[in-house]
Amino acid sequence: MSVQELAQALGSDRPPVLLDVRWVLGASDGRGKYLREHLPGAVYVDMDTELSAPAVPAEGRHPLPDPAAFADAARSWGLNQGDAVVVYDDAGGTAAARAWWLLRHAGWNEVRLLDGGLGAWRAAGLALESGPVKATEGTAQLSWGHMPVAGLADVDGVAAAGTLIDARAPERYRGETEPVDPRAGHIPGAVNRPSTANLAPEGTFRAPDELRSEFQALGVRPGAPVAAYCGSGIFAAHEVAALAYAGIPAALYPGSWSQWSNTPGAPVATGPGAGRAEVPPEKG
Repeated sequence: MSVQELAQALGSDRPPVLLDVRWVLGASDGRGKYLREHLPGAVYVDMDTELSAPAVPAEGRHPLPDPAAFADAARSWGLNQGDAVVVYDDAGGTAAARAWWLLRHAGWNEVRLLDGGLGAWRAAGLALESGPVKATEGTAQLSWGHMPVAGLADVDGVAAAGTLIDARAPERYRGETEPVDPRAGHIPGAVNRPSTANLAPEGTFRAPDELRSEFQALGVRPGAPVAAYCGSGIFAAHEVAALAYAGIPAALYPGSWSQWSNTPGAPVATGPGAGRAEVPPEKG
């Protein structure tokens, strides 16, 4: 949804529920940024406590939340049956896409990403406000399991039969650096496409035909499975959103590299693309 479309929708008889999902890897100031400045009426959503279960090495740094806990969180955001939802952040949707994916996974079809996020809204000269927004408890009823998911045991098959996309930075994919997880490298057979490649310089999504062409160049083809992963399943949701925008259904591997690299015996590839697979020693 463009900022112009959202501005018009906010003036309608039933405006969408606005969710602010500001989160950056390694930072914990999302709520503070929200309190200083956010879209009118937007409710803050916490990545670590509302959009994820607690970190467990065997499951990853951002496991999917418990379905019942997520439904409770959605109602605390003021979500009622029939509401449209618009999610945004200040990072091109790379964090907000997690909320988009989870709501879709929970059966909520009327959810959209604000294209360009806070930056596009600010650039358009539209109103902002500060301070907290406490929503009236909603009555929404959510279900679970409506989006494709790839688990630890599935990704080898996706890489062999289709396209497994690693959405991390190239240097992490190649294994040159690993600032967070216990081992460096990537899942054997995965191809690299950073989630930031989905965005134009101004932070909005690139055109669907451009995205489709680039995904096809990675090996995506009709009828073959596609899945995406990243460090902990956050940016991979942005990859899935970009694939959806290009008309390509794809699964999310929620555990991502944080689960894979913590799994004893899971092979690791290094280098560009067809790197060698090995099982390096665990870091002590």
